[in-house]
Amino acid sequence: MKLLIEQGRVIDPENGVDQVTDLYIQGEEIVALGAPPSEDYSPDRRINARGRWVLPGLVDLSARLGEPGHEQKATIASETRAAASAGITTLACPPDTSPVVDSPAQIELINRRARQACGVRVHALGALTAGLKGQQLSDMAALKRAGALGMSQALRPMGSHLLLRRALEYAASHDITVYLHPIDWSLAGQGCAHEGAVATRLGLPGIPEAAETAALGVLLALAAQTEARIHVCRLSTARGAAMVARAVEDGLPVSADVCAHQLFLTEMDVADFNSLCHVIPPLRTLRDRDGLRKAVAEGAIEAVCSDHQPHEADAKLAPFPATLPGMSTLETLLPLVLRLAEEGVLPLPEAVRRVTAGPARILGLKVGTLGVGARADIAIVDPERGHAPGPDNWLSAGRNSAFFGWDFRPRVTHTLVAGRVIFELQARQI
Repeated sequence: MKLLIEQGRVIDPENGVDQVTDLYIQGEEIVALGAPPSEDYSPDRRINARGRWVLPGLVDLSARLGEPGHEQKATIASETRAAASAGITTLACPPDTSPVVDSPAQIELINRRARQACGVRVHALGALTAGLKGQQLSDMAALKRAGALGMSQALRPMGSHLLLRRALEYAASHDITVYLHPIDWSLAGQGCAHEGAVATRLGLPGIPEAAETAALGVLLALAAQTEARIHVCRLSTARGAAMVARAVEDGLPVSADVCAHQLFLTEMDVADFNSLCHVIPPLRTLRDRDGLRKAVAEGAIEAVCSDHQPHEADAKLAPFPATLPGMSTLETLLPLVLRLAEEGVLPLPEAVRRVTAGPARILGLKVGTLGVGARADIAIVDPERGHAPGPDNWLSAGRNSAFFGWDFRPRVTHTLVAGRVIFELQARQI
């Protein structure tokens, strides 16, 4: 199969490309940019991309897919279909499924279900401890051999700092990245909102800023001690972002991400007990939001992820503290990140980098680029096509989004994985 994407604005920050040109694909790879690879190149299909942006396929560091164990919320088939519609071609899923991803059999199950779906590549993270119980280390080497791209404790506490140190030493000896959430659960307690004026006024138990910064202090100290490669998941505070920036500047093997909704929503969005804004870590202050944006712009936060957590409707209908945390966000990842560029937070190519080459580097995958010889994972975006997400046009099984009704300008028209079109916006939708 030969495919020609004609006269799109190709934006590939990894290779410093930002120009209107043709992109040539043969089989699973990009074979040329600008001029055809040979005189006899004859495409089987042409996609007219005039007036559109041609981006590397998005890489999402964290998306819960329902399977296995929570099929009443979503399935791998439904969520990868939603991901494809949003230009996401590769995603990683945390290990807190049911059963937990602490054995090669669970990784094989996820891989098999993903192969049966639309074509979006799904990579599992393995459990750092057996059953995510925080008491006994998992067989990380076996999980890595089975295909896990790293180890994570998800949103479960470790039994002790000593066990965490042993886990990092084990991971370092096998060249494994450890994905850790900076939450001190003894400080977070049963909190459900940022500890501040809004939570106090609403009578909601709060999660203090120190729950993040205290945990970060431990993680960064152990990173220096063990030389393990640590990825800090879902930063939510300006001080936490500053701590990571300093660690990166000091040369520690540390990277970090933030979820896209933390860059737009704040504690004020919880002010009417809006359970759609019940997330962990919680939405914090405007100062924190601006501090996170600054860290993204400066590169201290290398990746922006969706932190997609689909829920059935009942999960958000109880009183705020009793609702399940999480937001359905696959379909708003790209529009939110591109809005950062529109608002002048960072240049457009750098915004694209945060959801392509940045997360790809963290995962250790050779994707997120449009260079010659790269796998043809591509998102074609119409920057002038308006789109207001809502229940009627939402593909994820989880309708728990706080962004329904927002006016998003860019819209994905085509998504390709390994040179194959897996999503195409129909003419009646355009």
